[in-house]
Amino acid sequence: MARKLRLEYPGAIYHVLNRGNYRAAVFATAGAQTAFEQCVLEACTRSGWLLHAFVVMRNHYHLAVETPAGNLVAGMQWLQATFANRFNRLRGEQGHLFQGRYKALLVEPGGALGQVCDYIHLNPVRAGVVSVARLGSYRPSSYWHLGQARRPGCLRVETALAEAGGLVDTPAGRAAYADYLAWQAAAGPAGKNAAYASLSRGWALGSEGFKAAVLKAHTPGETSRAWEATGVREVREARWAEALAAALGALGRTEREAGQGRKSAAWKVAAAAHLKTTTPADNRWLAARLQMGTPVAVSHYVGRMRRGHHPEAAQLLAGLIKTLNIKS
Repeated sequence: MARKLRLEYPGAIYHVLNRGNYRAAVFATAGAQTAFEQCVLEACTRSGWLLHAFVVMRNHYHLAVETPAGNLVAGMQWLQATFANRFNRLRGEQGHLFQGRYKALLVEPGGALGQVCDYIHLNPVRAGVVSVARLGSYRPSSYWHLGQARRPGCLRVETALAEAGGLVDTPAGRAAYADYLAWQAAAGPAGKNAAYASLSRGWALGSEGFKAAVLKAHTPGETSRAWEATGVREVREARWAEALAAALGALGRTEREAGQGRKSAAWKVAAAAHLKTTTPADNRWLAARLQMGTPVAVSHYVGRMRRGHHPEAAQLLAGLIKTLNIKS
């Protein structure tokens, strides 16, 4: 199977995770955990990364890393290869140490990054390794470093604090963050299973605006190997949305008006027909965006227009096409 490309750009932030091969307990010993943490810090120094959060579990790890130079791939290749070589040499073994390639989800700065940091810090609690009250005693984690006077230069523990309500790196701020994590574990968004799962899935974490901006500025195309299935869908839908906005603009309409009037309104049918001709937009998406009912209804309305039973929609479509052709 061809390897997926990685989307890289200066300043990109990622939630990176990977597991031991066959879910093996690669980090079962304190020595292995410490060695991997040291490798992570070396990778950050070599690559110029900023490390917002990390945790090392028995069979997997999580990192929240920022890449000012846009060099995730090179840094991760060094990190995993170097640790695997050291691990195998020490134990006289050989072979793959990690379960395939690492996963790297783009993360929006701000609230999304803060949630990822909370998720990473609470990983030992979710796994039942320690209670939330004893979380500070879990050594291979950036949360442990919060209680230390000296910290690695690449570590940015203030990120999690700031995004937990504007907390600062003081004894009072750290105590408030501990209370905040206790709340998250008990009742907060990061303590619910569905929210936890969503932070390890897809291709990007953040607002729709963030994802749209990334796709517009950096997308390598919807057929590129860079995208997971969800990413491919979002690439396509972003393009459909752009085409729909242009069509509605030419008709003097907006999506906000879609909830008004009939599902078979002439302008809706004209817009749907135009997108079905000029893009691969499917009926389900068009039905939802134009509020035309079911996907079958979209096909029915457009089909009636094409058979000459909706002359008003056909006239609007002709004008729409003319307007867009003139603009292009």
